[in-house]
Amino acid sequence: MEKYRLGLRKTFCVGVGLVIAGLSLAACAGASGSGSASSTSAAQTTGKPIHGGTIIWAEPPATTPDWILPFATGPYFGNDNFLDFWPLMFRPLYFFGGETNQPTVDEALSTADLPVFSDGGTLVTIKLKGWKWSDGQTVDAQDVIFFMNMLEAEKANFAGYVPGEFPDNVVSYSAPSPTSLTVTMKLKQGFSSTWFLYNELSQVTPFPLKWDTTSLTGAPGSGGCSAMTGPQATAAACAKVWKFLTDNNGTASSPQMAGDLATYATNPMWQDVDGPWRLSAFDASSGEATFVPNTSYSGPQKPYVSKFVEMPYTSDTAEFNALAAGGASAPQVGYVPAQDITTPTSSYKKIGPNNSLLSSNYNLDPLYAWGISFDRANYNSTGDGGLASKFIHQLYIRQALQMGVDQPQIISKVDKGYAIPTYGPVPVYPSNSFVSSGELTNQYPYDVAKGAALLKSHGWKVVPGGTDTCAKAGTASDECGAGIPPGTKLQLNILSVSGDQAVTTTVQSNVSSWSQMGINVTTKSEAFDTVLSQMVPCKSGPVCSWELADWGGGWSYSPDYEATGDLIFSTGAGFNKMSYSDPTADALIQKTETSSNPADFDQYENYLAKQLPVIWEPLAANEMVEIAKNVGGVEPLNPVLSLTPEYWYLTKSG
Repeated sequence: MEKYRLGLRKTFCVGVGLVIAGLSLAACAGASGSGSASSTSAAQTTGKPIHGGTIIWAEPPATTPDWILPFATGPYFGNDNFLDFWPLMFRPLYFFGGETNQPTVDEALSTADLPVFSDGGTLVTIKLKGWKWSDGQTVDAQDVIFFMNMLEAEKANFAGYVPGEFPDNVVSYSAPSPTSLTVTMKLKQGFSSTWFLYNELSQVTPFPLKWDTTSLTGAPGSGGCSAMTGPQATAAACAKVWKFLTDNNGTASSPQMAGDLATYATNPMWQDVDGPWRLSAFDASSGEATFVPNTSYSGPQKPYVSKFVEMPYTSDTAEFNALAAGGASAPQVGYVPAQDITTPTSSYKKIGPNNSLLSSNYNLDPLYAWGISFDRANYNSTGDGGLASKFIHQLYIRQALQMGVDQPQIISKVDKGYAIPTYGPVPVYPSNSFVSSGELTNQYPYDVAKGAALLKSHGWKVVPGGTDTCAKAGTASDECGAGIPPGTKLQLNILSVSGDQAVTTTVQSNVSSWSQMGINVTTKSEAFDTVLSQMVPCKSGPVCSWELADWGGGWSYSPDYEATGDLIFSTGAGFNKMSYSDPTADALIQKTETSSNPADFDQYENYLAKQLPVIWEPLAANEMVEIAKNVGGVEPLNPVLSLTPEYWYLTKSG
């Protein structure tokens, strides 16, 4: 899932017992998280917990919840909804992160026991725990079938869908009865149990039967989408239910359901929850969300506080000013922007001094997301008369671009030490069993002279500070590349997010280094939404003229928690916005989904680390979290960014 640089939250490796054909397998899956497992921990609150009170949490700037149905298209599948909003009310089948301090499944916070795999990994048996919805009904097999039927019918409207993967790789699913607590899935082939749990079952959220209707007064289940008759028989019914849930069949005089933010806290459809919280107030104009405890919650941790508020801020400056001002309206959990970190740290594994304006009231703790960071390159770009795509298809040009990225310098000067290097598709921190030894080392360390020499060896007349010109072309090993004629100028453009000083400085640093090799890169800054609207998969036309893009963020591995990269690097994947396509990469990625051999995973990540489908960049701390000294339970912070405020509490001394 994509995230903006100023997004955030909280996670250590726990053992996950999966059973395949009677064999217990250790699955610290995806346990290559980049959590806040720092060698120097943040100061912890020591006061006694108080039951009651209000805790205010600062939403990332200009990033507010805007879709309540836990099933959404790409524009609504961001952290603001997927991590900060939906799970508080509607618990997924399997919850990741939680209190484990690792990007691993938290069985205690999941609505089902860990799945059992049998018949060579082709049969999956899921046993629900029998939690309750707030209306007293049991979270049962029919609620899971309801989600699966909807996914089959409306997968084009589900941002996590990858053609050929879930649910396409499921032959059938069934349950003994609607009220049973057991669901079985027959798979097309045997898959890695870790991958299927972490990247497929992780997408399932049981739906309350109340949503299976086509009117506000319809009886639960009357829509027919939750019927146990299978996806073929329910497709038409699910289409009607989807239409109602998302726009109320286009009836403007009635509540617009998931798209009507003003009715989120009053529409009874959204009050039937199985999570620890229910929404009591929602400001449609600002995005402020107020939650109160769900008294029927079946999970292990009932909320301490009486009210949890997600507070919006228009900018990071406004949020910092609120922290510095203090008082009753200040958030108890917020963050300090990178530009307001007054003292750098010597290592991302250590926490440096807090800003003096905050240190008396708050403790600082950086949160590193379970993810990677990179600049995208458009392999189908029509820029420079179509030459841009020719440049990007050349591995040696991507290698030269990568050699111009001074990751240690960016980490030190831009991110003030609070960033993790990215060398490939798997995060390198904290120490984990998934990242290969090859990816622990930068395959293309910063070296402008070596980058220039590489260009020269492929037929370019290198002009440091100017623009290189292709001097040779043909079939020899030193040719500039297919489709690049003699006399071609080596020039590109990079689109970046405006208003983020860290992004601006990073782009300037890279452009300066590239210029020393004679790669002439022009810059253009746009608002975040504008960059996203232009940075899309494309084949032709003006919209396809973008060449490189720094959108100010990285990739968080959720809801696909095992870092196989299928959502971003597979040909045709929904988030493969650069149109990258490599048959070898596709085959290696697919092998990680079926094989449990660590060597196969190593082969995939080592290949992509060297092939450079993107330009790797350091992953800055997702947020520099500020936690009020009278608040406990927030730490440890979790790298999958899951939000669990039911563990948070106010304290009293003594």
